[in-house]
Amino acid sequence: MLLKILELVGIVAFAASGALVGVSKRFDIFGVCVVGVFTGIGGGIVRDVLLGIHPPTSLTSWPLFGTAAATSVIVFFVHSALGRLRREILVLDALGMGLFASTGAAIALEADAGPLASALIGATAAIGGGVLRDVLVNEVPLLLHRDLYAIPALVGAALVVVGSSVGMSHDASLVLGTVVATTLRLVAMWRRWSLPGPRMPRE
Repeated sequence: MLLKILELVGIVAFAASGALVGVSKRFDIFGVCVVGVFTGIGGGIVRDVLLGIHPPTSLTSWPLFGTAAATSVIVFFVHSALGRLRREILVLDALGMGLFASTGAAIALEADAGPLASALIGATAAIGGGVLRDVLVNEVPLLLHRDLYAIPALVGAALVVVGSSVGMSHDASLVLGTVVATTLRLVAMWRRWSLPGPRMPRE
């Protein structure tokens, strides 16, 4: 039950971040919903494709698709009450990333994927929606920026896998992975942590 709840919350967070990006680009309601829905369910689609689940659950389960669509519509009409869009987009993106990292790894474990595969699939699910969102609006994906994005996702997914292997309860490992991944991402943005970039020669 907690897995389903966290997956729905992750879809809401990602769909809201995608819809806010669409609003900031001044898309119409259809464009906002397209970006929001693809952002919300994109990570789940990538996860299911990697696990060999066809068709992906997000496209056959009305609650998942409907949640993403409803969130996008709501954001379109109430976005003016959210104030500065960029801050909300980044916070919602961090929350969605953490939720998808943990739930993706847990679903992969339930599908009998190995520990390494489960951690990688969880991380891929976490970054999939954000990458689709940025591609749709013609921006460089956050994944390719110097600040920490994929690393927190991988850490959160790995914690779920480790927690499962040491006998931690299913719910506890999900919460731990979500909290750590989201917190690490938010702290990295706040402290401006980043990975090393290439040293360019002086002209």
